[in-house]
Amino acid sequence: MSRTALRICPLCEATCGLSLTIEGTRVTGARGDADDVFSQGFICPKGAAFGELDADPDRLTGPLVRRDGVLREAGWAEAFDLIAARIRPIVEEHGPNAVGVVLGNPNVHTMAGALYPPALLQALRTHNLFTASTLDQMPKHVSSGLLFGDPFAIPVPDLDRTSHLLLLGANPLESNGSLCTAPDFPGKLRALRRRAGTLTVVDPRRTRTAKLADRHIAIRPGTDALLLASIAQVLFEEKLTAPGETEPHIEGLAEVADAVREFTPEVVGPRCDMDPDTIRALARELAAAPTAAVYGRIGSSTVEHGTLANWLIDVLNILTGNLDRPGGALFPLSATDRTPRPAGPGKGFALGRWHSRVSGHPEVKSELPLAALAEEIETPGEGQIRALITSAANPVLSAPDGDRLDRALAGLDFMVSVDPYLNETSLHADVVLPPPPPSQSAHFDFAFNGFAVRDQVRYTRPAVPLAEGRMDECEIHARLVLAVSGLHGAAPDAVDAMVVERTLSQAVADPHSPVHGRDAAALAAELTGASGPERRLDLMLRLGPYGDGFGADPDGLTLERVLAHPHGIDLGPLKPRLAQVLRTRSGRIELLPAPIAADLPRLRATLDQPAASLVLVGRRHLRSNNSWLHNIPALSGGSNRCTLQIHPEDAARLGLVDGADVRVTADGGAVTAPVEITDSVRRGVVSLPHGWGHSRPGSRLAVAAERPGVNVNQLLDGSRLDPLSGTAVLNGFPVELTPLA
Repeated sequence: MSRTALRICPLCEATCGLSLTIEGTRVTGARGDADDVFSQGFICPKGAAFGELDADPDRLTGPLVRRDGVLREAGWAEAFDLIAARIRPIVEEHGPNAVGVVLGNPNVHTMAGALYPPALLQALRTHNLFTASTLDQMPKHVSSGLLFGDPFAIPVPDLDRTSHLLLLGANPLESNGSLCTAPDFPGKLRALRRRAGTLTVVDPRRTRTAKLADRHIAIRPGTDALLLASIAQVLFEEKLTAPGETEPHIEGLAEVADAVREFTPEVVGPRCDMDPDTIRALARELAAAPTAAVYGRIGSSTVEHGTLANWLIDVLNILTGNLDRPGGALFPLSATDRTPRPAGPGKGFALGRWHSRVSGHPEVKSELPLAALAEEIETPGEGQIRALITSAANPVLSAPDGDRLDRALAGLDFMVSVDPYLNETSLHADVVLPPPPPSQSAHFDFAFNGFAVRDQVRYTRPAVPLAEGRMDECEIHARLVLAVSGLHGAAPDAVDAMVVERTLSQAVADPHSPVHGRDAAALAAELTGASGPERRLDLMLRLGPYGDGFGADPDGLTLERVLAHPHGIDLGPLKPRLAQVLRTRSGRIELLPAPIAADLPRLRATLDQPAASLVLVGRRHLRSNNSWLHNIPALSGGSNRCTLQIHPEDAARLGLVDGADVRVTADGGAVTAPVEITDSVRRGVVSLPHGWGHSRPGSRLAVAAERPGVNVNQLLDGSRLDPLSGTAVLNGFPVELTPLA
């Protein structure tokens, strides 16, 4: 007898609602939940393959512990006993920075990955935190932190109401969106076209998104910041700036005008391979549109001037009066966000509160560049990383120079990986802690609701009971926190209880909190939920901007109310709320922060530098997500291939034949890949996707190993970084090609 159960999809940032068909304890089908308040039935191939991923035979079913140099199956108690016995002595002998932590992209797709890493880091007190953000989105966090005082205050395009969208370095028809949570992003772009809106795509490849656009501009990779600065220059020169209602909140407008004065279309155009008239047209159309939004992602982030490009995106939204207004770029308000505080100055955002030990990279948002991990492990001395904890991370494939990191990991004193697979990174671990399949886990999108194009709240409990011998993912993380903190053996709920106690103690002391002055213990007793994580979710909902405030608002959100609406609760379209968001020291938008001003000469210098004859960019596949979906048969093959795409004219010039192998060389190394000749990539550019290279011995990824591909990041040595954010330059770097027989 089959049954159905609801589950929010955890496989990309769109967070679509799924309706799962279950026979016994096995997921046999997945379709879009037509009643989901946010996704309204939309589903992509990744969601449709949910059952196959859930039942992947290569998923680990229990812990692995290294004995006599070999990873062997073990019990949960043995695994955590070993962690407790090994981590604490390393910290006590060498200090907290002797332990490094790496958090991968899938963490933000799980409840456990959102709730427990902060407690882990607090217990360890290490400064050696590395995450996927410095391979992806850190430039946006830095620019938002400098502009608005909060690195998580990221405005998103109001896709459902805008009349003009300028999109740079993003391919949402393949990625489903990023830092812009929007189920059916393709449908929203088509709706924009149907209502006579304008879509302009700036991308060196003619992607599926570019094919949908009114105008596709095949820019030279890595020059997005120059283009955006030139658009700003035109707006100032032609007196087209109109900040509108945001103007009283802005300081530094005249300084920005001076800063971009020399980036004229005539100067910038040749560097971007664009006609100056096209740049002026982009500026005029942006200024003339009734509503407009500028949005950029990976292609404008993982480049030499990623932070400047992301800063300029928001500068353009501000100059045209489109920040914080319907149809422009707005700040979402998640149900688990903090209750909005009164407008006023805040603590601001600072860079470089500490620096990495070896190369002196500045800290950004408490993180160091993932590209620096290998040298921090290899280099002896005080603060050397001797133990490593990775959670849902595979930096051997995702970070620059995986071969070097592979060697470095082999030299660690101790390593723990929380991962469902024995992959290219976790195979080095002394203990592997595998979470259960997603059907056996509850789901709430703590991170992505903060970037959603419509405010809503949804929560799904496990669709399938936890299998015998499995451990809930939240419990794994809680026990890990206890093991490294000297509290090994305590009940895992102790971690949740400590967080609840601390959160309520702060709330009752906060005059702006809805529970100010009340008794924290009495409030804790009111929390509902079947587990510690659910009690924490209930707490966050009650204290959040739509919450009941523990009885203060009888119509407010609680866990019980959310559970009573299995398809979610719609909280309405995004609303202007800039005054609530600003937390700079001045209490205003600081339009030209000092770190940005100091980095602009580096951008100006590129105007006089010769352009490389051939540069490489990455690409996304609809049926993939970085390195972690290549082991699913339904998602492999077809267009999801690791090939080097090249324009026909470049192929002819270099003597390359479609399907033949070519050697690709850059400053960090070389890889060999099959050639795919296509006019979808512009001349002077080649494209190789990110996340491949599943050929290392010892991993257990049978399907991925059949089509291993090559690791594009092996072309990099980690020296190319955006200095403001520490983000690795993964796009727009020069390469050389050599045909192979």
